[in-house]
Amino acid sequence: GSLNRAILRTAQELAPEGMVIDIFEGIGDFPFYNDDLIEASGFPASVTAFKDRVKSADGVLFVTPEYNHGIPAVLKNAIDWASRPVGDSAWNGKPMAIMGAANAQGGTVRAQTQLRMYAVPLNMYVLSRPEVLINNARAKFDEQLNFTDEQGRD
Repeated sequence: GSLNRAILRTAQELAPEGMVIDIFEGIGDFPFYNDDLIEASGFPASVTAFKDRVKSADGVLFVTPEYNHGIPAVLKNAIDWASRPVGDSAWNGKPMAIMGAANAQGGTVRAQTQLRMYAVPLNMYVLSRPEVLINNARAKFDEQLNFTDEQGRD
């Protein structure tokens, strides 16, 4: 029932020929990032799989809702995991695009701004256009969560 998952599916449908948008499932299952945990137990297998997928990708598309004027904690946690250990960040040099949907008038502008700030220490290259900020999102999807806004699809 996620509007952000629905726009991610729409992005897959509308991707140019030759582009594959591969979805990684499961960041919500990562343990809370903690350096002490790494020292005691090493990286969880799910995190290693995530890092490997990010490293092998040509670029990263973040699709995020906005919670309390920022990104969800689960996304920040995944970003932190994939940036560690120092010197072995999966994000280094990756192009980064961002999109999001929210019922608020501003869409996900604050969450996207926060991700742009994270790009600096992660050494990611932000694709600044197009900005995909879907506001008043519920009205732009049908009952099957198909994105019906023609201007947005364009």
